[in-house]
Amino acid sequence: MLKVECDRWNQSSSILRQEALKANHARTRERLMALYEICNGKSATQVGRETGRNPQTIMEWVHSYNISGIEVLRYQHTGGHPPQGKRI
Repeated sequence: MLKVECDRWNQSSSILRQEALKANHARTRERLMALYEICNGKSATQVGRETGRNPQTIMEWVHSYNISGIEVLRYQHTGGHPPQGKRI
């Protein structure tokens, strides 16, 4: 069974939800809310169906969190052109 190891990081499902609600980027919110839903009994398949994501992607988020903590789920722009108005 898929388990989010919040205790390992001295967190709880409510902390994941709080972090999701105050996250600056939609992708970060999506990832943290997915973990919150799994903490509250949903499966990766259910969360995937509700969000339009592949369940394997959801499981990867859980495994990444379990290994590295919440920071690994925060969105970081890794390439491409900067958004309009932010070019240097």
